[in-house]
Amino acid sequence: MASRPHLAALANTMTSQSWMFFGGPSGLMSYANLPYVQCLASDDQDVDRYDIAIVGAPFDTGVTARPGARFGPNGIRAGSRRIAPESAWSMYTGRNSFLEWAKIVDCGDAPLTFLDNTVALKQLTKTHKVISSREANNTEYPAPRIITLGGDHTTTLPALRSTYDHFGAVSVIHFDSHIDTWDPEVLGGGISHYAGVNHGTFLHIAHEEGLVLNSSIHAGIRAPLANKKYDLKHDKACGFNIITARELDRIGTQGVIDKLKERTAGTKVYISVDIDVLDPAYAPATGTAEVGGWTTRELLTILDGLTGIEVVGGDVVEVSPIYDNRGETTQLAAAEVVHSLIYLMVETPVKGKL
Repeated sequence: MASRPHLAALANTMTSQSWMFFGGPSGLMSYANLPYVQCLASDDQDVDRYDIAIVGAPFDTGVTARPGARFGPNGIRAGSRRIAPESAWSMYTGRNSFLEWAKIVDCGDAPLTFLDNTVALKQLTKTHKVISSREANNTEYPAPRIITLGGDHTTTLPALRSTYDHFGAVSVIHFDSHIDTWDPEVLGGGISHYAGVNHGTFLHIAHEEGLVLNSSIHAGIRAPLANKKYDLKHDKACGFNIITARELDRIGTQGVIDKLKERTAGTKVYISVDIDVLDPAYAPATGTAEVGGWTTRELLTILDGLTGIEVVGGDVVEVSPIYDNRGETTQLAAAEVVHSLIYLMVETPVKGKL
């Protein structure tokens, strides 16, 4: 058995390329084995600078169906364990987004209460504002960008509020099986303001607050409507067009890409991916599964085809690991979607204001 000095020497000689031959990642579990940074440290503490921050939002009390997405952030991190920044060269592009100009870190999870939605969303808003207000590592692009690991889809609302502070109103590319622009009086029943803020109304609220532009678009929609006329009319008033899930069968992935780029041309873009845009065969671990969705490969092809757009923020939400299978199908898919969002952010840097 090797002595401790020998083990220390072995550790010192391990190169980044040897990562995959020694049993995989070790230490704290972060997304894609990225460096962990205490981004929420107090002002009197030194914090490593970063350009793109991964942050978890363990929140699921805004769901209208199955709970469990509060465990989504670490589920996505678990799905990314196979990724090492030094060994993440793309077979399709020949690029490694982790080794280009941007310093990418994992900030861990936002500290959220699970007993009060209103307080939790304020905590998440504060988390986003603190992380996005730190000076970036690359001084040419001073405002860091954030990718959120959800959490139910309500968590996109604080992210959009933070994005607005640095980049202004944005076009939202919303991958989902549901429109999520429901009026709180409909989805929430008008019972209380508290009940009206949920994972199906957050885009309505974002529109009311002036956070989103009238050049936004849904992709992958297929879930039933509550009211066949009002829901679509209201959705359009919130600034959205719709690409249905089955439209892909007619126009193909390139047709979807072209529509998304045309709709959002000339604007800054926030990409929100509800994992239920995928068919339950590919992503069973979600709160409100809808059959007839896209494959993982189709979604990744569409995301990678969005090169050139100015992505100022993004998220992957509604991952509920308790419903996943033994192969962790959903978690693996979600982790790779995050990888695609990182690629888009690195491929097109964006200047914002601190």
